[in-house]
This record gives sequence, structure tokens and C-alpha cells, in this order.
Amino acid sequence: MRTAAYVYTGWHAIAERDAAFHPGFTEWELVRACRPRFPGHAQPKVPLLGEYDDSDPQALGPRLQLAHAHGIDAFVFGVFWCRGKRVFENGLDRGLLASPLGATLPFACMWANRLPRRVLPVARADLPVLDPARFVGSDVDDFVRFITMLATHYFARPNYVTVAGGSYLSIFDSTFFIKELGIDGARTAITKARTWLRANGHRDLHLAAIEPNADVLPLVRAIGFDSVTHYVLLPDWKGPFQQDYREYAELRARQWQHFSDASGLPYMPAVAPGWDASARSADFGDARPDKYPWWPVIVGEHPDHFAAALRRARAFRSPIHSVDPLVLIASLNEWSEGHYLEPDLRFGTGWLAACRP
Repeated sequence: MRTAAYVYTGWHAIAERDAAFHPGFTEWELVRACRPRFPGHAQPKVPLLGEYDDSDPQALGPRLQLAHAHGIDAFVFGVFWCRGKRVFENGLDRGLLASPLGATLPFACMWANRLPRRVLPVARADLPVLDPARFVGSDVDDFVRFITMLATHYFARPNYVTVAGGSYLSIFDSTFFIKELGIDGARTAITKARTWLRANGHRDLHLAAIEPNADVLPLVRAIGFDSVTHYVLLPDWKGPFQQDYREYAELRARQWQHFSDASGLPYMPAVAPGWDASARSADFGDARPDKYPWWPVIVGEHPDHFAAALRRARAFRSPIHSVDPLVLIASLNEWSEGHYLEPDLRFGTGWLAACRP
């Protein structure tokens, strides 16, 4: 069973964030500035290898190589696409593909179908967690154009990840995708995309639905998805503010079979080394809102506990069998949400050591 880690490509400056914040802004400013907000709070998160520009192949390449040497078989890069508009693409196009590893390191894509936030750290408690302006609209033709772009730039590469012979692609907010297009529209979009791939000499897709909600989960198979997985499946979003890592990692592992049973599809287990999005939120003290990014925080995280969670994931066999399953880790480098494998000042290379088979 291969192990793949998600890669967040938001660690380089882009024009959109320059305009929204200031020239050269990246979330390293948030990570660096975060301070403990309760006794024992493990903040700030400090990268042992230093802050970096992930569009620089000399910076990202060695970090990917280090993770690969510790048991990460492949990397799933977030791709931001909104009706032809892309952001953060240089993390993949330059950071990986222009590096010496670009022709050999296995990689895949995840459609991150939400726009990045325009205000960080989040300081308004009276606004919805997901501002409507952040949703990425799509339609049948747009989805086919998106698949065309991916096939041309990425699927055709010999080191693109396949699952059961199909190019692996996941959709981050599969619930929103289905609700935006409707059941018939989503089915038509996926069917037309597959038709285009065949007609143009490409492999078929292996399309994974990330985080389908309870209403959508029973529909994903008929719509055309091939498997179900998650991005971060660890905290209880409506649970207590502080949540113990071992307790919640074990709870989530007990739920994996349900996702397969309810969808009629293989479930590819998702694990994370932690969760703490405090860096993305203004400090409200004890008056913190009970929602993202203030709430919740995973505590008691440790590489040994993560290693146990990863062993469970690698041993899991979906009730609906997949001939070529993946285990997904969130993530290599989402420092501002507190889930990362890259070396830090607290545990050194402990997170990576935990990934060794």
C-alpha cells in the first residue's frame, strides 16, 4: 500500500495576495507570529529547515526528497482552478517539476476548489466560516476544460500517480462540486471528461471524492467517483476546544469502514499528525469563536502516536476492495493549520521518521 502526502503550495508570493495584504505576503508571517493561547499550547510552529519559497526548486526539491526517503511514496499537490484562473501553480510547476526530481518523483493532483482567503489572520467572528466569495463555481464545460488542462500538463507525465490504471485525481470539496452542478450535471461532467481523455489518448481517471457529507456520500458512486477519502479527518469540528490526539485518531479509524459501506466505494484512509489553525486566526483570548480557524485544537500530538495512526491506516482494508489503494497524509507542509511532516524545532525529524514502513 503506497503512502501519499498532500502538499500545500501556498508558500510563495502571488499577485492576488500582494494586492490583498502587502507585496511579498506569505503565510510564513502568520506561522512566525503565532503565540501560545492556553497553557501548554505548542505555538509557534518553527520549521527546523527554515522558512522557504515553495516555487524555488532548490528549496522544495530537497524537502520532497527527504520525505520520499522516509517512506512517502507520492505527493498530492493542491491545484487551485476557477474557470481557467489558477493561483499557487508555481509550487508544482516550478517547485517540483523544474527540480531534478521533476521527471521521476511520483505526484498527483487534488482540485482545491476553494479560493484562498483574502483576510488573514481571520478577525471577524460574525462572518461565515466559508464566505460565499471563496466558493469555486463550475459547470460541465468548465470541468472538461479543467481535466483537459490537467491531462496536458500533468497526467501525460510518466511519474504521474495512477490507481488501478487511472490517473489519480481528488476533489477537495466534493460536496460543493455536486451541489453546484447538481447530481445530473456532476455525472455528465465526469462522463464527458472521461470521454475526452479516451478520445485524446489519455488514461482514464481514478476520481476520489474528498469529504462528501452525509447527504452526498450515498450518491458519489452513481455520479462517477471511484473512491472516497478525506483531507484532514481528525478533529471533531463541533466537539470540545482541546481534543486529545490519540483519542480522536482512534475514533476516526473506527469510522473508515462506514465511509466505504455508505458510498459503495473503496475508502482510502486519511491520517494527520495534528491540527491547530491558530496561526490563521486573530487572538480573541477566552472569547474565541467556536469555529474554524479558532476551534478546535488537537493536543497531545506526538510522532509515536502518529506512527500508530499510520500503522492502522496501512493495515486497513476497505470492505469494498481497491486493487491499488493509497494512504493519504495531511500533510507535508500545512504549517498554518498545524499538520505537517517537515522537520520542526519541537520533534526534529520525528514526524518523518514515523512514516517509515
